[in-house]
Formats: sequence, structure tokens, C-alpha cells
Amino acid sequence: MLVHQFLENSADRFPNKVALICDGQRLTYADVEVQANRLANALRAQGLQRGERVALYLPNSIELAIGIFAVLKAGGVFVPINHSTKFDKCAYILNNCDARALITSGRQSNLIKQLLPAVPGLKTIVFTAPVAEPKQISFLSYDAIQADYPEQRPKHINIDVDLACLIYTSGSTGEPKGVMSDHSNVVFAASSIIEYLGNVESDTVIGLLPLSFDYGLYQLLMVFKFGGTLVLEKGFTYPAVILKRIEEEKVTGFPGVPTIFSVLLNMDRSQFDLSSLRYMTNTAAALPASHITEIREAFPSVTLFSMYGLTETKRTLYLPPEELDRRPGSVGIPIPGTEAWIEGEDGQRLEAGQVGELVVRGRHVMRGYWNAPEKTAARFRPGALPGERLCYTGDLFRMDEEGFFYFVARKDDVIKSRGEKVPPKEVENVLYGLKGVREAAVIGVPDPALGQAIKAFVSLEPEVSLTAADVIRHCRANLEDFMVPQFVEIRPELPKSANGKINKLELGQTESHWR
Repeated sequence: MLVHQFLENSADRFPNKVALICDGQRLTYADVEVQANRLANALRAQGLQRGERVALYLPNSIELAIGIFAVLKAGGVFVPINHSTKFDKCAYILNNCDARALITSGRQSNLIKQLLPAVPGLKTIVFTAPVAEPKQISFLSYDAIQADYPEQRPKHINIDVDLACLIYTSGSTGEPKGVMSDHSNVVFAASSIIEYLGNVESDTVIGLLPLSFDYGLYQLLMVFKFGGTLVLEKGFTYPAVILKRIEEEKVTGFPGVPTIFSVLLNMDRSQFDLSSLRYMTNTAAALPASHITEIREAFPSVTLFSMYGLTETKRTLYLPPEELDRRPGSVGIPIPGTEAWIEGEDGQRLEAGQVGELVVRGRHVMRGYWNAPEKTAARFRPGALPGERLCYTGDLFRMDEEGFFYFVARKDDVIKSRGEKVPPKEVENVLYGLKGVREAAVIGVPDPALGQAIKAFVSLEPEVSLTAADVIRHCRANLEDFMVPQFVEIRPELPKSANGKINKLELGQTESHWR
């Protein structure tokens, strides 16, 4: 099975059913299918070849959802990029994946003008809103495509081992890595998650997370696979509006992250009828046990799924809801059809209660990192069967006697804040770009709402009088919003280790004591 057949099969079965609700529009499966076919035919007419990459640089929108399926129908590989990504990172991703085409909005036209000379491989741009036409590249208007290109379904040219998407994720070095997912990876992962969530075609799911984030992306893919309805929103900025949407659309599925659940628990919900909700899911960062209790008390008829995953395997573990009372601190067992265990540094499997690295086996283990064989070899290692890949997660876990897993810590220092991975090195590079900053270090500190809050420590050059507000203002201008530190502490100097490096361990210990 191919990923775009999620849409095609549902369009064949339920052509007149509402598939996507977004920006005040209600599109049926037939509507989405026709628009995706026209865009796919346009991309092929522009010369897109099988396996070539198409970047989608858009906020959550109808065009982004349709673009994902259109790229697949055209035989390409879709590469979603968060719409708040700044120039340097965006250019790096486009060049790294050698993107042939870019689908973006008119609001990004100034940035696109900067990107064109920096990304010579781009041949085609599709704008979703009117803009001045770039002269040095093939330009297409989304509206014109919908008027001019045929609606016939393109002939399939891929098979299930072909790549479906590259999802860029940042590591401890701060350099984004493109996780390669083939069609069979995505189909398996979506099917396994649908199985344990018990999704049915009558489900309506609200999508609050960016489709550039794999947790948000899979809401779209899964809903279109089981034939439900997706209510796609741009975020949780206006919680009352979201709750009203849940009431109006009789939403049954609510995927969230700790930040969203924290806001939800602290607002007045009495004016909204949320009785349609059947289940809630949490991943990206673990929910505090206190939040789990509060959610269950606030929504007694809702089934809560606590989960753990990483982009390299999509989803890895889930806690069966009936185990919440017995094991509130656990993130569960392997998802259906997969296996996981804990290894020590000697490569031997560890017994219950011992702490080691979580290792994952299954069809959801992705293909590796795009154009990064050394990083791929470090994370994706051979299994017992010839040709098999295991994923070494880089996260430390322990397991109880009954096989339930408990997260302990990360082997590297990547910060997970608001459900996003934040590489300290990337934030530190921006801090060092502020005139007057002499030293900079970034760590994650525990936060019940964010999972981890980002804290920056800086020391200044002599006679420089920057404030914490100055530092945060500089970060906001140069980083994606989820990477901006919540706290800044200015010190005369930062602690050093014996080899002269900034001692983050000491900073973390000091911070823990202070808190």
C-alpha cells in the first residue's frame, strides 16, 4: 500500500463525506482528491521525477494538507518545513535534501527572494496566494493550477519501499537531519497507532499541532486512512475558540502535548459541551502524574493514552489506558507489531529495574538519515536477521517485571520543550551572534507545562550592559518561537570543566538546587 492511497481509498468509499475542516472551509474526500490530483499533475508537468523532493513551507492549511498527498501522487517525496523556520535553517534543509520544488505562501515572498540565490537546485515554486512572479524560476499559482490542470488521478509510479517523506529533526549538534520514511514505514506506523486507539470512520480528530511535526502530520495521515474527519487548526493560541470548535464539530479525538493540556486544565471549560470527546493522546514529552490525574478527573468519560516516540520510529511505546492507575509514570509497552528492549553499554540486554538505552525493532524503524551515512550507522544498527535495522534511541529507560517501560533521561542534551526538539547548540549559536555576549550555554530545566523550559546562561564582555530582556528579544528575532529561552541568567563567568569547556552539568546542578 502507498501513503496517498489513504486518500484515494477513502475518496472511493466516502466521496461526499467531509474529510477536512480548515479556515472556514469544509472539503469532502472528493474535493481533496480532485485538488490533490490537479496539483500532482501540475508537478509532473513541471518535470518532477520519481523520488525527487518537494518542500512544503506553510502553516497548517488546506493547501498544506492537499500538497502532502499531491507530492506523493506525483511520485515525489514531501518535506514539510515549519513555517516559522528562519532563513539559514530553511536554506540548509532545502539544499540538504536537494529540493526540486517548493510549495509556499505569498506571505513568505520576501524570504523566498532571499532563498532563490542560496538554493540553486530549486526549479519550481507553487505559491498559495498571489505574489509578484519570480523571474529566475518556474512559478505556479495554486489557484491557477486548480483551474487549468486535469482532475484525473495520476498513475502510480512508486512502490512501497520508495521514500514518502523526509522529516527534519534536530540533534545535539544543532544540524537538522532528514529522517527518511518509506511508504511501508508510514503505512505500518499509521496502522499500528489506529489499531490501539481504536479509530473508526465516525471519528473526528482535531489537529492543533504543525503538520511539519510528525505527531501533527500523522493525525492527517491516520484520519485519511480510516476515513474520518480532521478539523485542522493553526495552533492552540485561542483555547476558547478551539473548545467551541470541539463542541460544534463533535470532535472525538484530541491529540495534545503537555503545554496544551496545562492550558486546558487551567481554563474555565464549563461553558462548552465537550461530551463528544472519546479519547486524548499525549506524546513529545511525558505528562506529569499530577496532570494525568487532573485530566482524568476533568474528563472522566475520556480515554487517555500516554505515549512515547521519536521521529526515527514515529511511535514506539504506548500505555494501555487500563494501566494508568497502576503505572502512572510509565510510557507503556511497544506499539502493536513491534518489539523493544533495554541494552547496556556492552550491548547485552538488561533485566528489569536496570537502566540502559532503549532499542526498537519493527517495520516502523525508518530508513535512516538523508545523505548522512555516519549518523545513520550510529542510530540505525544491524539486527539479528540479515538486512534488519534496529533503532538505538539514545534515551535511557528502565523496565518493570511485567515489561512496562519508564523513561529515565536522554543520553544527549537535546531539550524537549512544547513537544519540539530544541538543540542547545542552535540556540547558543544565536546567543553568540549577539554583540557583547562572551560565553553562552543553554540547558533544559523541568517545567510541568512545557516538559522542559529553555534556560540560557550568558556572560558578557567587559563594559557591556545587556539585560535578560535584550537577550530574549535577540533570540525572538533569530529563532523559531519554540526555541526562544524562557529564562536568561547573566553571570560574570560560566563554570568550566578541566578541559576548558563550559560545564553544563554544574549549571544543571546549580539550577536544580535553585529551583
